[in-house]
Amino acid sequence: MMSKQKVKIDFRSFIHVEGESSRNVRNQKIDFLDYTAVIFTSRNAVDHYFRLADEMRVNIPDDMKYFCLSEAVAFYLQKYVVYRKRKIYVGVRTFDDLMPIIKKHKNEKFLLPSSDKVKQTMIDNMNSLNVEWQRAILFKTVISDLSDLENVFYDVLVFFSPSGIQSLFHNFPEFKQNNTRIAVFGNSTVRAAEEAGLKIDIAAPSEETPSMTMALEKYIKRVNK
Repeated sequence: MMSKQKVKIDFRSFIHVEGESSRNVRNQKIDFLDYTAVIFTSRNAVDHYFRLADEMRVNIPDDMKYFCLSEAVAFYLQKYVVYRKRKIYVGVRTFDDLMPIIKKHKNEKFLLPSSDKVKQTMIDNMNSLNVEWQRAILFKTVISDLSDLENVFYDVLVFFSPSGIQSLFHNFPEFKQNNTRIAVFGNSTVRAAEEAGLKIDIAAPSEETPSMTMALEKYIKRVNK
């Protein structure tokens, strides 16, 4: 799409993920073997759960149940377990889709591996199910060093999370939007951009543009007329 529109794109992550140490996990009073089921909401959660299990010399039992946010996350499990020999339950796309499946297994003890930042609605939803569960912070979102971009200027900056907005102003406290167009994905990112005083030019998802790619293409076609 972007080659067709003669647009050059640089992919640069304003944030990155760092794993927690086994010591920090133990300080959370987390013992993986205390739980009979694990809820995975992302590939990062899968990676750091099994990394820490290995570091702490924990053998995850074969009868552990896995509840995955989507098919993509479930298939990613194959990196660590023999997929066809495990009890794996899969949602459709959102955490709300997974809730009825979790509720059907109310006798399990659930572990929710997560980053240091999760939506409060996810915690509220888990509490509403009246199941035994615990959140384990296994990785954290960290602001990336963008100092090499100090004298680089873009026509459009695209953000997919509030953390990206935070990173922008952390790296460049004197940032002025001027003629830079701002594209944002998701309601929480919209709010973060507005609170930071940014003018939003492109927003997704919407009925007309469910993806950021479609939103950018629509905007570019309109301004290039």
